[in-house]
Amino acid sequence: MKLDENAKYAQSHEWIRKESDDVFVVGISDFAQSSMKDIVFVELPSEGTTFKKGDKACDLESVKSVEEIKSPIAGEVTAVNSTLEDSAEPINDDPYGEGWFFKIKASNPAEFDELLSPEDYRKFVDSLGKK
Repeated sequence: MKLDENAKYAQSHEWIRKESDDVFVVGISDFAQSSMKDIVFVELPSEGTTFKKGDKACDLESVKSVEEIKSPIAGEVTAVNSTLEDSAEPINDDPYGEGWFFKIKASNPAEFDELLSPEDYRKFVDSLGKK
């Protein structure tokens, strides 16, 4: 399982990385991507959409399931990765780079600090196999 050491993680498997003081980039973890197998479609939010922490932000469709992606923090969507509308392949190939979903301007940037560090996320994922 690959991790982005500059990101934080939600237990629902989204990653979020700080881009500036109050703007963050959101995507799904390599663990989530590999668990879903081949992701074929993503329904992205619209720019200007506002979310509370934990709100449904996107739908991801793979060859085996449809999953909800949640917003790890509250805020307003300032950009979406429109290249994913034509092909979801970057999510499968590069979930921490070209496979990002949206950028969000945080209404409470402190929520970022409440998320899991890469090390804590790895421990969380490891614990899932032990249940």
